[in-house]
Amino acid sequence: MQFIDQANIILKAGKGGNGIVSFRREKFVPAGGPSGGNGGKGGSIILIADNNLQTLLDFKFNREIFAKDGFKGGPNKRSGASGDNTILKVPCGTEIRDFNTGIILGDLTEDKQSLTIAHGGRGGHGNAYYLSNQNRAPESFTEGKEGEIWEVQLELKLLAEVGIIGLPNAGKSTLISVLSSARPKIANYPFTTLIPNLGVVRKADGNGCLFADIPGLISGAAEGVGLGHDFLRHIQRTKIIIHLIDSIAENPIHDFEIIEKELKRYGNGLLNKKRIVVLNKMELVDENYLQTITKKLENLSKKKVLVISSSLRKGLSPLLSEVWKRI
Repeated sequence: MQFIDQANIILKAGKGGNGIVSFRREKFVPAGGPSGGNGGKGGSIILIADNNLQTLLDFKFNREIFAKDGFKGGPNKRSGASGDNTILKVPCGTEIRDFNTGIILGDLTEDKQSLTIAHGGRGGHGNAYYLSNQNRAPESFTEGKEGEIWEVQLELKLLAEVGIIGLPNAGKSTLISVLSSARPKIANYPFTTLIPNLGVVRKADGNGCLFADIPGLISGAAEGVGLGHDFLRHIQRTKIIIHLIDSIAENPIHDFEIIEKELKRYGNGLLNKKRIVVLNKMELVDENYLQTITKKLENLSKKKVLVISSSLRKGLSPLLSEVWKRI
């Protein structure tokens, strides 16, 4: 399935039905009077969060969405039927913004949560509505109102509680694969991961916690370099960030500083989130070198640094204990 986390769409609600002019004409009813009914209300467009969806792919090729118009009124004061509402299902975590102003219209974070974006137009009045003591045979009616038109931007921000970040090849995909049942693509080259991977990690009591592997962060990601700019938004909802560092990198300290700088540049509170600094691939470096790098990272980050090996599944229990404690 193709992962799409942004979409711009135009929503047009239905027009209200027209009222009509009609008079009762029955053989034994000498004063029939006006009987034109009101038009029906136009259909609205409603967004509903669906826990089973993971992407905005449905909106990639369907850019204009309409609701049904209301029906015109009928004789004998019969009101026209309302137009059917159009229901759009979106993934949980979808934020809806007005495309032109950037104002947030809604944020659907829970399953079945709904938001009416474009309201249908009101139905027009038939001539029966205008009956009064001063006007016993009105011939006036009104047309239905146009429905609302909105151009909106849908933006999916994942609802994972824990986000795993780091430079390409730090071992993020391997870590999430050993902690959960997720099976991301893993290879020894940068940008193996092109979409965020989600995995449920179970606690001892059986409760689950959602982890996300955030791909593509490199220097300049906050300004749109590489893939990171597209996925930094997915860290915004996480409670904890695991900052994974490759111990066999040319300069692990510099790698740490690159990611921290991008979090600061992007803003939106990312730098203030709880972070766990983790040094990965411990089995591939000398013990003395590992201790030296760990100490330098602790002095720089002002945090305790955990040392793990995702491939050998070493050091994972202390890491998870730290995650559960902070959550």
